[in-house]
Amino acid sequence: MMRMVLFRIALILTALILVVLVSLFSGVRFGIMLLAGFGFGVVLEGLRFGFAGPWRAMILHREPAGILAQLLAIGLVACVAIPMLAAHPTELSGAQAPIGWAMIGGAFVFGAAMQIILGCGSGTLVNAGSGNPVSLVALPFFALGSFAGAYHIFWWTDLGTLPIITLKGGTGLVATLIGLIVTAGIFFMLGKKGSRGLPRRYIIAAILIAVLAICNLLVAGQPWGVVYGLGLWAAKGAVMLGFDISSSIFWAASSSVGRLNSSVLTDYTSLTNIGMVIGAVGVSVWRNRDLSQPVPSYPLRTWFAVIVAGLALGYASRLAFGCNVGAFFSGISTGSLHGWVWFIAAFMGAFLGIRIRFFVGLEPS
Repeated sequence: MMRMVLFRIALILTALILVVLVSLFSGVRFGIMLLAGFGFGVVLEGLRFGFAGPWRAMILHREPAGILAQLLAIGLVACVAIPMLAAHPTELSGAQAPIGWAMIGGAFVFGAAMQIILGCGSGTLVNAGSGNPVSLVALPFFALGSFAGAYHIFWWTDLGTLPIITLKGGTGLVATLIGLIVTAGIFFMLGKKGSRGLPRRYIIAAILIAVLAICNLLVAGQPWGVVYGLGLWAAKGAVMLGFDISSSIFWAASSSVGRLNSSVLTDYTSLTNIGMVIGAVGVSVWRNRDLSQPVPSYPLRTWFAVIVAGLALGYASRLAFGCNVGAFFSGISTGSLHGWVWFIAAFMGAFLGIRIRFFVGLEPS
């Protein structure tokens, strides 16, 4: 027992040392963002709070608790984020994006792909950190897809988009909260009897995720996101291998060039992504779980489907201006109308993804 206690203390100290090192070499804000990433990973893995799984539970078993917890967390963040964005428009930015054909199609494809591998952006990172073989295979292709989607993003948006529509200030907050309450009511009524309650762990997780997301906004000046960081890693890899990506309007933009030439330890999204993986690893080790999970004996077509789904997750999320975190969670909680449209399109795609998951042999039919 004492040996386990000492081991866990050493685990916590190691995490804190990493935060201190990042703070010393990159700056305190970046150290705080790594710490927030740890927090996201610990909550998502430790309290089993996610996005793909709850959507699947609702579709297959009419169990709404997970989605209700997501909506609760979004509402809590909105109560702080929307007023803060109105009060500090030049210092803080929301996850606003335009609604367009590519955005809707990208969200639909993302919703399908995340059900194939049972992981969204944050879910894939956390599952990889806990040793899930499917997520470990999908993650690098997710990054490549994100890089490619960003490379082509302006071609897709030229197909047509509406102006960015944002729900701002007190009126926007009220409209957002009403939308969340109505949506929660719909899922609650659709849920089967006996499974409509919200377990305590979900309530705790929703509160903790909300606190961390608010911290993300206040410290980084931007909402919690995932996809950009993954694409940035792939872009850095492409540059290191000698590829010329200057023909891409997105990657040739001054903001992107600056991040490409800087350390990932000075990129807020990269830090929270890294923190999520390490946080998930920490939870698994804390629980004395073996990270070297056996590789499932899937046929080649199944692994091929995992690779394609990983690419689709990355590519589609860029067209949709984010994943469950960057578009759905952060979009709605910062007043962007595209977050609501993303949710509807992605949830519809999830129905298709569940069918494909059975078809490709990722689980028995």
